[in-house]
Amino acid sequence: MPHGLDHIVHAVRDLDAAAEFYRRAGFTIGARNRHAWGTHNRIVQLKRCYIEILEVAEPEKIVPHGARSFSFGAFNQDFLAHREGFSMLILNSSNAADDARSFEAAGIGGFKVFDFGREGTKPDGTPVKLAFSLAFASDPASPNLRFAVCQHHFPENFWDPAFQTHANGTKAVPGAVMVADNPADHHIFLKAFTGVTDLNSSSIGVKARTENGDIEIMEQVAFRGQFGISPEVAGEGMTLPALRFEVADIAPVEALHRQNEIASQRHAGRLVIPPDFAHGATLIFEPPKQG
Repeated sequence: MPHGLDHIVHAVRDLDAAAEFYRRAGFTIGARNRHAWGTHNRIVQLKRCYIEILEVAEPEKIVPHGARSFSFGAFNQDFLAHREGFSMLILNSSNAADDARSFEAAGIGGFKVFDFGREGTKPDGTPVKLAFSLAFASDPASPNLRFAVCQHHFPENFWDPAFQTHANGTKAVPGAVMVADNPADHHIFLKAFTGVTDLNSSSIGVKARTENGDIEIMEQVAFRGQFGISPEVAGEGMTLPALRFEVADIAPVEALHRQNEIASQRHAGRLVIPPDFAHGATLIFEPPKQG
């Protein structure tokens, strides 16, 4: 079964500073959450997709990777030793255990399912139980980016329209954009990870269309032509420089950014916040597609 977007990990060195950036960019930000393994996060929730702003706040609690266990904390700690930005692409799952077996059979897995829970808080302050299961995947050619699918065990306690109302008018994430020297080199991984067997290939790159957003891989020159930004490439394989956000009209978003001193810029009908301002990420605001 194909997987759509679930969330993106935005690894940062200062969680509150990054949350303040997102607030000034027009997003509603959740409270600080703490993980037992040393990372803290704050959430930007959209329709069926969210951004997990993540800091390694308690490095003494980070556990190393095991033979068949992927350490979420250790990977992001290593990532932050070199850069800030989008470190993990996580898709949705209805059965993480089945997906873990599928990833292993396809040669992109081999990790134990990671189960965890924490207490969440509704907008009115009511505490609720949250629990998740993650099945991790790896593209050996892309050591600087990690992948997973996430099964929500209490989705009714997590997704909340009150957290999905944003001053910039963003309602959804129509896609995540990866960059690689040769996108076609990663099409086998992309098929196995997304479950989309019929990928769309063009001169721009390779794209998996899912029920919840496009997952595409572009060459650097194509990314620059589409968004006006030259993505930083660190090492081999794929990186995840950008997320796309759908807004009804980019003009009021631009006005909000100017008011809040956010250095966004127009390019090819889009409004783009560059990575040197957005803690290593590129945020792209665009109107809905016609037709």
